[in-house]
Amino acid sequence: MRFNLMFILILACLCVTLAQGSYEDCCLKYVRRVRKTALRMVTSYRRQETDGGCNIHAIVFTMKRGRLFCADPREKWVNELMLKVETKKSKKHTKGLKKPRG
Repeated sequence: MRFNLMFILILACLCVTLAQGSYEDCCLKYVRRVRKTALRMVTSYRRQETDGGCNIHAIVFTMKRGRLFCADPREKWVNELMLKVETKKSKKHTKGLKKPRG
């Protein structure tokens, strides 16, 4: 009897822990304004879809020191910033592929 009770208690704690972890990476709202200096610090982005525990579509930008902010993918500046990040990545990639001189 004690074993069954302990097993159920552990299982319940595990379920609660897993449920809380699923909401951890979701954006709940968009930023309204971002400073130009902050925009220059963006290094990458990812898309958030409305599945599971996430309720809004969003673009999650990552800045140099790991800070995150969420933006509305329908906004013009968001799409421009995504393009800028992709351009930076492709420049870094092609820079590393250049043949050495000599």
